[in-house]
Amino acid sequence: MIKTDILVIGSGAAGLSFALKVAQNDSSLRVTVATKVDRSESNTKYAQGGIAVVVDESDSFESHVQDTLTAGAGICDESIVRMVVEEAPERLKELVEWGARFDITHAGELDLGKEGGHGKNRIVHHKDVTGLEIEQKLLIQIGETRNIRILDHHFAIDLITEHHLNMELVPDKRTCYGAYILDVKSGAIEPILSKITMLACGGLGQVYAHTTNPLVATGDGIAMAYRAQAKIWEIEYIQFHPTALYFPEESPSFLISEAVRGEGAYLITKSGERFMSKYDNRLELASRDIVAKAIDNELKISGDNCVYLDCKHLNIEDFKNHFPNIYEKCLSIGINIEVNEIPVVPAVHYSCGGVAVDSNGQTSITNLFSSGECSRTGLHGANRLASNSLLEALVYSNRSYLAAKQVLDKIEILESVPCWNEEGTITPRERVIISHNRKELQAIMSDYVGIVKSNDRLKRAHKRVYGLYQEVEELYEKSKVSVQLCELRNLITASHLIITQSLKQEKNQGVFYNSDLV
Repeated sequence: MIKTDILVIGSGAAGLSFALKVAQNDSSLRVTVATKVDRSESNTKYAQGGIAVVVDESDSFESHVQDTLTAGAGICDESIVRMVVEEAPERLKELVEWGARFDITHAGELDLGKEGGHGKNRIVHHKDVTGLEIEQKLLIQIGETRNIRILDHHFAIDLITEHHLNMELVPDKRTCYGAYILDVKSGAIEPILSKITMLACGGLGQVYAHTTNPLVATGDGIAMAYRAQAKIWEIEYIQFHPTALYFPEESPSFLISEAVRGEGAYLITKSGERFMSKYDNRLELASRDIVAKAIDNELKISGDNCVYLDCKHLNIEDFKNHFPNIYEKCLSIGINIEVNEIPVVPAVHYSCGGVAVDSNGQTSITNLFSSGECSRTGLHGANRLASNSLLEALVYSNRSYLAAKQVLDKIEILESVPCWNEEGTITPRERVIISHNRKELQAIMSDYVGIVKSNDRLKRAHKRVYGLYQEVEELYEKSKVSVQLCELRNLITASHLIITQSLKQEKNQGVFYNSDLV
């Protein structure tokens, strides 16, 4: 049993920045970060575009606010949008103080990019690996902070609340006391008891067969919070990135940053025709939901496997400088952007909803905070504006730190909790049923709960996912815990939530589109 003042589950920008702030503010606090693989592996690492921040005199907070509200299709919380936008410059300044480097122009100014849905150039970036740059600098700071302990290869199984402690359950009143954590290498499961627990587990992209999300994005935080009866909101708003590299041999899909279209790349069909003028007067710089649906429609019309991104007219030296990772990736599979178009398709990219939190990142469960993609803050509404996600994580982790600081001294750590009970369980002789069910689940979600849905497809998905749920729960009850089994269980939970909330949706907006609601 481990006791700690702060338990952070996840090691992306949300979790690391929160841990760093808490630990640096009070060196007497014990801060523990549990991450299910290596500490550097997270959605943050793969974020190419950058951070949307108003820093140029020609820009304004109001412009950024309005762009976010427009992208969110009318269901953003405007007060939250204003809060995040206005706090952005301070969070950027903090990153720079922590050592993060961002591209600058020859004049020494920040080189601000432009992405779909933005009316101004306001994307602060580090070439096409902004997330990696932030992740690395945060880890360096973490390594220099003595009161932070990182537990690599430690998988969070469940949050500890009253239902584990034989306490009387009061409706809508739960408290988090920490989490049961699996040491992946030893197989041991022990509780980590904490005053404050921060969920920063990232997204759920692996619910789908085609996604830009890494293999770790299995909806763990959302599923754990749901089992603990936290409120989960707006999870039906699943954003598809319009331009993932079409390369079926590889999973997850490689992302072709929206900033490439911001630099002037054209979307074209196999026959070479530009088509975005049929869908939006902003052409390739329309918001992600519009571009993804446009590509999906073009592919349904043509029967082709992909459309293409034409970069041949761009300054190639500038392209290589701004997008070296993309340029080299394309070359590695035989695509020279000077003479070849890049084949692209939409792929699942981001969950706009998740664990419901207030303006300080506090969930509906006492002493449980959530930040990053596993959260529903009200910023994104029905569609996330490009490069608002890293910003959201940094702002909310800062606000969660400030809120936690106010209550830490008033919280007592539990003396003990029951050990994890594995009595009567066995280690499955074969794992093939787990991998098979994961692929089946991904196929169901991709075929029936994609960019364009229908009531019939959603009902079919609900029935088939429930069958998988029953099968996997039976296996879970009699098996010793493994990461693979827990991830499958979490993916099924996330799928159930997406489907059930989609069936309740009465209006098409943003990334949500049901053909029966037209």
